[in-house]
Order: sequence, then structure tokens, then C-alpha cells
Amino acid sequence: MASDRVISYLKDLGITSVELMPVHHHVDDKYLVDRGGLRNYWGYNTIGFFAPDFRYSSDKSPGGGAVREFKEMVRRLHENGIEVILDVVYNHTAEGNHLGPTLSFRGGIDNLSYYRLDPKNPPRYYVDFTGTGGNSLNASNPPYVLQMVMDSLRYWVLEMHVDGFRFDLAATLARQLFDVDRLSAFFDIVHQDPVISRVKLIAEPWDVGPGGYQVGQFPALWAEWNGKYRDSMRRFWRGDPPGMMGEFATRLSGSPDLYEENGRRPHSSINYITCHDGFTLNDLVSYERKHNEANGHNNEDGTNDNYSVNFGVEGPTEDREILAKRMRRMKNFMITLFTSQGVPMLLGGDEIMRTQQGNNNAYCQDNEISWYDWNLDERKKHFLEFVKLVIHLRRNNNVLRRRNFLSGERRPDTGGARDVIWLRPDGTEMTQEDWSKAEQKYLAVHLSGKVRDPYDEEATNGDLILLFNASDRDVMFNLPHSERGWKVLIDSVSDSLQYYPAPPVYQDRYLLRADSAAVIQEM
Repeated sequence: MASDRVISYLKDLGITSVELMPVHHHVDDKYLVDRGGLRNYWGYNTIGFFAPDFRYSSDKSPGGGAVREFKEMVRRLHENGIEVILDVVYNHTAEGNHLGPTLSFRGGIDNLSYYRLDPKNPPRYYVDFTGTGGNSLNASNPPYVLQMVMDSLRYWVLEMHVDGFRFDLAATLARQLFDVDRLSAFFDIVHQDPVISRVKLIAEPWDVGPGGYQVGQFPALWAEWNGKYRDSMRRFWRGDPPGMMGEFATRLSGSPDLYEENGRRPHSSINYITCHDGFTLNDLVSYERKHNEANGHNNEDGTNDNYSVNFGVEGPTEDREILAKRMRRMKNFMITLFTSQGVPMLLGGDEIMRTQQGNNNAYCQDNEISWYDWNLDERKKHFLEFVKLVIHLRRNNNVLRRRNFLSGERRPDTGGARDVIWLRPDGTEMTQEDWSKAEQKYLAVHLSGKVRDPYDEEATNGDLILLFNASDRDVMFNLPHSERGWKVLIDSVSDSLQYYPAPPVYQDRYLLRADSAAVIQEM
């Protein structure tokens, strides 16, 4: 049930959509059960594509208590202006590999039709594009698998009233035989379906098979988890490698290189710094190595490419200087995320500095490693209020929510104003040479409120200056001329948790500290 307390928390934070991890009924992997104390906590082991898992319901009666409670949850969230997106797993099932278990599709229905089989040794062995050590559903089979998937999707829209789906390892669904084909039968059917084509469709645009990394390659109706955004922003703030400024600006602009050519818009890019799969935000600035020993895979599971930093100590510390650096870096990430064009996605718990103790693959940890600790100390309370601040900054300034990509071109209807100008610290425009300079780790972004998005009926809220400094030295920025002057809204160095009520006016310059970010608004 969506309690009043939970809904109030989400609304106060500024959340407009929640993406639920898999709610379809799933089975715990036998090898986890045999180890004792472990289970498939994330739920990515589906067997019932039409049934909400009764383990998440307080009413576990066989008469539909879980269905009733799920509908009530969706209704309550909708009444409070919050959409519901489901993470769905149609790329594989809980029936595993040739060793089983055999639950339904394999033995009870039609193994040859439902699964992708190894052509060298069918029907015993399975092809696995998902990295689960099991199977891959044959989504290129229209009479059986595709019908089941589409019926399931329509059920969750028409009966359970969800607003959209995030498709786990969506590249697997796009495979015709063994190659990824974004014009596959799955997309053809989705696009012409009168129900599914009208809800939000979000792809995790990769799988572990050959050619499976498909960021930017999905059709026009789809948004994507932008893994390039995640990696680029982490690397920029870590300073590794040098010369990341051009990449940083491209991702900040909504990744037009990925989405503009095929007619998509900034909202096609789901921007994120962290997600369930990987480090939490707190761990991203506290660990340089994964610590997945509790999973029982000899710390060999989970990615090694985290682009993280610990500021001198691996894990928890009482060193105030290190804690201050970690806090500033987390604020930098939040300012970056919520001032980027596109759709920001915040990992639940990051706002209260949740830690998984360095575990970056906590899929099997239904314990303190994954749980939320709501006993917030002063640092966590401070960061929670800061996250609220940046979310509401975004919601209150539609120049951060453009529906078209930034062009930088002069608009005659606005007296020659441009929607964006990229500036060096001396106030002059960035040149082509500047973008690739190894030492260029700082810039100002001038977003014009004079240029209205043609698809946005709201009046803009004035000009914004975004300042970013990923270097290890303070940088003085010359600000564009303004008759009214500028006021500071947010600075990651400041402890202020509100827009300055009587802000200082800066006519021409602003000093941005090392490893920090700031947002400045025209008075």
C-alpha cells in the first residue's frame, strides 16, 4: 500500500514518477537458497508475467489481495500526481538453463517456441544474452512469446493502470535470431498496438550478447537509460581521462549526438548518475573498488568499471576533510544531473546517502546491505534538503527542461538571443580547440530565458548561468553583462539550504571553488 507518509515524502522531495523494480511474481534462484540467507532481492527472475508478487502485499490471500493492493497503490499515487513505471523482465524467465528448474514454459507449454536454443545442440542447451547463466526468451516468435508479452503489457496498462515500462536488457528483445535488429518484430508490434504505443516506453538499451550495446539506437517512441551519460559524468568529475569537456557538454545538452538525428528529443535520454545496478551515490565517492564478497562469487560479480573515487580512504571515515570532499562531490553530481537536458533519474535512497558498504551488485542481499536506514544524522539530513533544493530548482526553471535540443543559434524573434552559449572563465565563447584541451576542466553555460521553446507554452524564468569546475584550483568566472545583475541559487561549496533570501549581486565576476558547481540566476 502507498501510505500517506510515503506519498508525502515523495511529494516533498519533488518526485513526479516512481520506477518500481520488478513486481511480477518471481522465483528465488536455487543456488541462492542453498547458500542460506540469500535470495533474489531485486526480483529479476520472473515466472508470472501477469501476477503481482504476493510477497510485496500485506494481504496474501489467494483471492487477489495482491492485485487489489497494487491497484490501490497506483490509484493513490495518481491522485497525488505521481506516475508509476514498471521495470519488466521479458528477456528471460526463472526456468534457468538446461539444469532447470522446469516450471511452465519449458516443460508445460513449448520449450522449442519459448526459448532461444543453441543451434549446435538443441533442444538441450540455451543461448543466454542476459548474463543470468540461464536462458533468453525468443521474442522473435510472434504466435507464442510475442503474444504473451503483449498480453502482459496490456494487462498492466488496462487493468492495473500503470503509466509505462522500463524494459530490462531490451536489446535481447530486439534480436532477430542472434543479431540485434531495432526493426524486429517486437518493435513492429509495440508501435502499432493502440494501447502500448501510448504509454511510456523506456529501454535498458543493452544486453551481454554480441553487439548488444545499443545506446541511442532504439526507435523514435522509446526513451533509453543513457549509460553514456552516467559514465561521462562520473569520469568528468573524477578527471580521468583529461579532455572530457566536450563529452560533458554533449551529455549536459541531452545527448543530441545519440537522439537528434532520428527525430527524438531530449526526453529520450534518461539521465542518471547511479541506479540499482552499481554503487549508490554515497559509495561512488567512498570506494574505489567493489566489495561484493557477501554475494558468494569471490568478488568476481559486478562491474569493475565504476569510475569512482574514495578521496584517500576506502569506505567509512571520521576524517572531516575527506567527508567534506565527499559531500561536495555528491552535490556536484546532483547539480549536474538536475541541470542537464533530458529526464533525470534519481536512485531511491541516494537522497539520504544510503550505502551498500561498497557492494555494487546487491541483487541477493535482503538485509542491511540493501535496506534503507532512516536514522538520519545531520549530514544525511543536510544532503536530503540539498537534493530537494536542486529538484525544485529544476521544476521552477523550464530552461532546464527544453523540449527541443539546444542549438546555440541566434533567433531573430528574440532580438538575436541564443538558447545556449558555452563560455570560458574569461567570459569569451569556447572555441573548437578549447573542447579537447586536456587542461580544460571548467566552463560556464549561459542558458537564455529569452528563447522560448516552441512546444512550451510557459513563460521562461529568466537566464541561468551554470558553472562547473572539475579542476583542483579555484577559478574566477567573468559573468555576461546584465543590467539587473546576478544572484546565486546554489553552490556546492555552500552549506546554505535555501536560495539566498537577500542574495549578493554579482555584476561581473564569481569565484568558483575547486571541485564545485554553482547555479546563478539573473536578478
